[in-house]
Amino acid sequence: MAAARIFQRSKNAMQSGQARAGEWILQYESHRPHSPDPLTGWSGGADTQSQVTIGFPDLDAAKAYAERHGIAYHVTPAAPAAKLRLQSYADNFK
Repeated sequence: MAAARIFQRSKNAMQSGQARAGEWILQYESHRPHSPDPLTGWSGGADTQSQVTIGFPDLDAAKAYAERHGIAYHVTPAAPAAKLRLQSYADNFK
């Protein structure tokens, strides 16, 4: 039986846009441990299913997909949004 984790995509740190930030992702978990390649030293494995990610608009759709296809899943809760502390430049010198 395949196992997967469902998590909410975070905002891309390299861009200021919010596109696809609230999307929920179902990602299969690897069944085999990663082993280093003897020539390059890169970590890799023969399990290509761990590279599969499927996007959903909400959590309920992701859960319904996993249950419909018999996939064992666990939901990783989203990290709380950081609260901005607004201050002026002069506050740095108080």
